[in-house]
Amino acid sequence: MGPVSCDTFVVLPSHTRCDTMIFGKNSDRPQGEVQEVVYIPGKRNSESEQLQVTYIEIPQVKNTRAVILSKPAWMWGAEMGANDLGVIIGNEAVYTKLESDKDREEKLLGMDLVRLGLERGYSAEHALDTITNLLETHGQGGPCSDTDPDFTYHNSFLICDSKEAWVLETAGHLWAAEKITEGFRNISNCLSITTNIDKMAPNLKEYCVEKKLWTGLGEFNFKKIIGSGGDNDRYINGRKLLQELSTSQKFTVEDMMKVLRDKPSGINRSYNDPFATAASQISVISKFSNKFNCHYFTATPDPSISLFKPFLFANGNSNCDLTTSPSYEQDPAKSIPRFKFRVDRAHALYSKHRDAVKSNKITHQLLNEVRKFEKDQITELDSLLLQYSREFDPNLINRVFEQSVQKEISFYE
Repeated sequence: MGPVSCDTFVVLPSHTRCDTMIFGKNSDRPQGEVQEVVYIPGKRNSESEQLQVTYIEIPQVKNTRAVILSKPAWMWGAEMGANDLGVIIGNEAVYTKLESDKDREEKLLGMDLVRLGLERGYSAEHALDTITNLLETHGQGGPCSDTDPDFTYHNSFLICDSKEAWVLETAGHLWAAEKITEGFRNISNCLSITTNIDKMAPNLKEYCVEKKLWTGLGEFNFKKIIGSGGDNDRYINGRKLLQELSTSQKFTVEDMMKVLRDKPSGINRSYNDPFATAASQISVISKFSNKFNCHYFTATPDPSISLFKPFLFANGNSNCDLTTSPSYEQDPAKSIPRFKFRVDRAHALYSKHRDAVKSNKITHQLLNEVRKFEKDQITELDSLLLQYSREFDPNLINRVFEQSVQKEISFYE
């Protein structure tokens, strides 16, 4: 398949209004695939425990972090998410010269690596090292869809914390990473790392020489040597949008919403597109304290007709029942006929949103009401972010996401 999905963005503190890191991602997936938003608490595990991910088992680690994930409901892994330490990760499909039939072998999906990096990562760089170690140990591969066994791809990742961002791009078992410390960055369905490589797979250059991908002379250009094709339009358009909106160095959450909702660029795809924007995430990461990080999720297709709902980590479990899909066992691929049909995994919010779209309830007037509620929440949470020493009720913060989902459902009734 060609480059058909997803865009991920970050604007660093030097270019944002509140001196925060602002991350954004649209997750474009096959039409009709449900994306759920789930909270997974941190856990202490047995040292001998095995972890079942989407297709394979791997050794579990002693401690895992609490995470909030936006994920295709049929798989273990996630398209994007955050942990309670302020590590944020999103991934992209990329297509490289190392593609082969072996990509169908069931190994780690790129989405498994996103979730593993979040559950195990204590910083952006630590999450990067976690992902690359797992990639080198277990490899990547397997169908990336529950309906199409031939839908496979390699992966790139944008990994952030309050201080820095990393772009990690992979091709089979090989990888290269670039550290970003100022300005902005975006990734799409094309390799973007050229000669500025801060970390790489130990055997990357030797492998490329051996396979006659590189002569070994001159600068090593990862994109040119490994990439398949040039820049896609969405990558170019996304970079232009970030540049325009961050020129004043006062980039905001609402600016990131403009980027993710932009349809002329191709970044936002309608719910009825063959590869629709299934869900979106925006994260605001504070350099002062992890308790002030705020993560906005849609959990519904097409952000231009969806509400971004805030989630903040607090003590205790957060209620995501209304955005959690029905369970079909731990490994749904083994409990239903594989690739034959799609089980309806609609969660409560997705179902209400889908019905509203089909019945043309989402009118201009309704969208104005939704946007007003969204803006009011952003203003309130921005105020909280600016009051760094303010004490707040963790139970209230715990319920912000749940209450926002309930409010959105009420708009559709």
